[in-house]
Amino acid sequence: MDPEPGGAPPDTEDRGYPAHRAPGCAGLPALDAAVAGCRACPRLVAWREQVGRERRAAFRDWEYWARPVPGFGPADAALAVVGLAPAAHGGNRTGRMFTGDASGDFLFAALHAVGLASQPTATHRGDGLELYGLRVTAPVHCAPPQNRPTPAERDTCRPWLVRELDLLAPGLRVVVALGGFGWQALWPALGAAGWPVPRPRPAFGHGAEVTLPAAAGRGELRVLGCYHPSQRNTFTRTLTPEMLVELLARARAYAGL
Repeated sequence: MDPEPGGAPPDTEDRGYPAHRAPGCAGLPALDAAVAGCRACPRLVAWREQVGRERRAAFRDWEYWARPVPGFGPADAALAVVGLAPAAHGGNRTGRMFTGDASGDFLFAALHAVGLASQPTATHRGDGLELYGLRVTAPVHCAPPQNRPTPAERDTCRPWLVRELDLLAPGLRVVVALGGFGWQALWPALGAAGWPVPRPRPAFGHGAEVTLPAAAGRGELRVLGCYHPSQRNTFTRTLTPEMLVELLARARAYAGL
């Protein structure tokens, strides 16, 4: 943890910690480390740590990560996928976005099918998974109760996403937002990161597509909407493997990967 100019470490439990700390992160490794140490939202801290102590029976032998989960993928990614938040027994357990739960199984199988991931499964950090030209992240980095962050928690966490988009900006060409929450959370973050965003905000839908013009050193950016690969959506076939593969293939083509 970097000290403040006066020598004191930053207060990671301060609600303003993300807004104070994120802009000073010089690269994604520094940002990821700062994210992982954040304790700015008391409700989320209490929940993620409670889940890590109590554990699900199937994972009783795991040592849960139980911290904020940073984004995952290369620093020169041309494509970003933005979800909602880590799952209590997925990313909150494994410490990697979309890793170790049913939504991740669905997503990474599709990413592998279109050549954006080295393997179709994501089970734990160190399992050999690599992403090609792709960064996976979320607007909220802690697992929330009932998978529902509050608006205040979303807004407190936003500076991390803003800085991540800012650091990716030189090569970023496409962002895929998974679900309505990710779609709505993305627009103010993109605006704060330097892209001109339309008003009123575009409506979410699977396959929705918006092109943001180049501005302020940022290239043209395409934003695609995609149904979230939640179990509810996949069980009801609101989102099928074919639908997800088609959309990710389109995103990859737009990104030039």
